[in-house]
Amino acid sequence: MNPRRLVDTTLFYSPTSGGVRRYLNAKHAWLAAQPGWQHTLLVPGRTERIAPGALCSVPGLPVPGSFNYRLPLNPRRWRRLLEALEPDLIEAGDAFHPAWAARAVARRRAVPCAAFCHSNLPRILARRIGGRAAERSAATYIRWLYEGFDVVFAPSRLMARILEELGIAHTVHQPLGVDETVFHPDRRGPWLRERLNVDAHSRVLVYAGRFTDEKNVPVLLQAFARLGRPYHLLMIGGCRAGRLAANVTQLPYRRDGVELARWLASADALVHAGSGETFGLVILEAMACGRPVVAARAGAVPELVDERAGLLAEPDDAPSFADAIAALYARDLDALGRSARQHVLQHYTWQKVFTRQLAVYGALLAGGRAAAVQEAVAAAG
Repeated sequence: MNPRRLVDTTLFYSPTSGGVRRYLNAKHAWLAAQPGWQHTLLVPGRTERIAPGALCSVPGLPVPGSFNYRLPLNPRRWRRLLEALEPDLIEAGDAFHPAWAARAVARRRAVPCAAFCHSNLPRILARRIGGRAAERSAATYIRWLYEGFDVVFAPSRLMARILEELGIAHTVHQPLGVDETVFHPDRRGPWLRERLNVDAHSRVLVYAGRFTDEKNVPVLLQAFARLGRPYHLLMIGGCRAGRLAANVTQLPYRRDGVELARWLASADALVHAGSGETFGLVILEAMACGRPVVAARAGAVPELVDERAGLLAEPDDAPSFADAIAALYARDLDALGRSARQHVLQHYTWQKVFTRQLAVYGALLAGGRAAAVQEAVAAAG
């Protein structure tokens, strides 16, 4: 029996990109161990490469100021390469020309097509461009695009509600996950304070991610300026290392998952000020490492973090973050970390989330649409 050929395609994949890349790489590794599947990634790269069952690329120009993203400027070439892979099922991971290519190829081949809505595009455009007009235009565009897909995955219940309010009824809640063997409390070590050149009694918290506007990094900087010593913020991201303030250290992006897990596990806690998160994968990764979290009470974060795993601060409010960070140390950090990891093991391992997603794929390949897909999700737990 020939394997079912699943192709994932997206612009949001680069050597140093974030959650989308980690999701796709984890899915590729997991499907490799499942009989009857061939999984291919079609993403931007330096050169054209077609290798069914592996990483394929469409040539693109580097995007300045991004996480090494590339932008292919020829949509027809994207469609041609996608067609050459002869997919039985396509998943598009962005809302741009790869998604339109996925729709067109799926229609020509009469195969199902899924979209994964990783970000709230109307909100992002409203924040970056400004004005309700930009938000309304983006909402209309999203609704128009996703009408042509058989199912739209949403990583959080919040994102599913947003899509449904836009009139997209064929939405399925599909959370992301964590490799619990990589992100593990055993990665913790005593070396971190020495590496940061701080004393053994310092209270070290870590932020890991992009330094973009929606992550609200200035809120963290202001909070730690209020806290002063012995609190120390380690910021992992960007491309350089150095001290940003007396109690703030920046380190470059950690590409290797094991290396990132060592830094997360060896800090006291994770801090995250993003108020527009549609999921928050790094939050789960820190929790899997047995570390509590201080994050904004906004977006999809409250779906992941409650009082058993950390504390929530008011969004865009540096004094609230400073108070929450200080209050965290009045609690048992290790007990919070154990509870956080247990929550991840119960709900958010890749094994659990991909088993659920595979049930959706099966329903789509069997000719099912919205009702059948929802039944498959319910059956998968």
